[in-house]
Amino acid sequence: MGSIVERALLPWAQRVKSRVNLPVRLSWGERGASSLSLGEFDAPQVEIRVRDASALPLLIDPGLDTLGQAYVEGLIDVDGSMADILAVAHRLAETAEPEAGLLGRLRRRFAHTRESDSQAIQYHYDVSNAFYAQWLDERMVYSCGYFENGDETLDEAQLKKIDHILTKIQLQPGQRLLDIGCGWGALVLRAAQKFGAHCVGVTLSKNQHELARERVKAAGLEDRIDIRLQDYRDVKDGPFDRITSVGMFEHVGLNHLAAYFGHIRSLLKPGGWAMNHGITSTDAQDGETRHGGGTFIDRYVFPQGELPHIGTVLRTMQEGGLEAFDIESLRRHYMRTTQLWSEAFEARTAQIKPLVDERKWRIWRVYLAGCAWAFEHDEVSIYQVICRAAGQPAQGLPWSRKWIYAR
Repeated sequence: MGSIVERALLPWAQRVKSRVNLPVRLSWGERGASSLSLGEFDAPQVEIRVRDASALPLLIDPGLDTLGQAYVEGLIDVDGSMADILAVAHRLAETAEPEAGLLGRLRRRFAHTRESDSQAIQYHYDVSNAFYAQWLDERMVYSCGYFENGDETLDEAQLKKIDHILTKIQLQPGQRLLDIGCGWGALVLRAAQKFGAHCVGVTLSKNQHELARERVKAAGLEDRIDIRLQDYRDVKDGPFDRITSVGMFEHVGLNHLAAYFGHIRSLLKPGGWAMNHGITSTDAQDGETRHGGGTFIDRYVFPQGELPHIGTVLRTMQEGGLEAFDIESLRRHYMRTTQLWSEAFEARTAQIKPLVDERKWRIWRVYLAGCAWAFEHDEVSIYQVICRAAGQPAQGLPWSRKWIYAR
């Protein structure tokens, strides 16, 4: 392998060094006997070890997708802190040929049948509850936390997020709440316990469904909370006073957003409110931005996931018969959330590795660190949008946002 690797890497390394100066050493051969540098440095911050010659096409025209693929498939190993590794990956992606960057912006659209959506959700969420418990907060909330002051722990930020949502939608005792994509049940448990609501939570994850039901039973709230293994399109027993969807609409599909919001509209009581909390693209055309990464996400992490721009969210919400009346960006909050997830994942490597195979561990390691980078650098964003049925008189809406922060 040695001569093949050297012949391929030497001209590429020269091209990279003519464009950027990276504290990176590439090594290959037995015990890294052969190596070359991608910049001038006293000591490398990152070392990339080529384990297999099939990694070469993925390295020589690098994008985030190809670099991630080479790592996940075990064709390369990478040493260094995750912050340095991500910084190097993005700098390397900048050296790719222009055509590769354009391809990264293309967005595939998926059919999103009930069967394919169920399979995609179970692929991502049914790794194991023990796996998620290693790096999530104590309530296992797998969505953006809310850092009211910026110094909260992950546990504190996730509880504040739930209270922020339930306060924001003005949930009242006795009201009926539907939570679409309820996860392990943290929001509906809080809604019933603190706010006195009657709740329905739906998920397509069998693991989430089982644990959420166990938690409801342990809390003595089976008469107040109904957890269902059900597609949101099959919820027919409205109306609901309030509807929440937190970290779920990323799975709906760009071509199905208007119908998704239309179904929410059909389930709302007159005067009812809904809130959609979801990740968005920062590309106005609903595509990938800058260095992409979408192919990696589609292949390894979120099959069939599609991110709309916030403009698309508001347009399709209106097409679905809903009026948006409060919009809040939480990008910096998700940056911090994913940073804490990634730090916990790194810190608990010894406990996590026995729960998954090496490939799965590599996928999640790259994914969590990559998400933190993407939110920090405005490559993706996230918004909470409160809405109600369109076409209603203006009366009944708050005059200011003071109600959100009242305690």
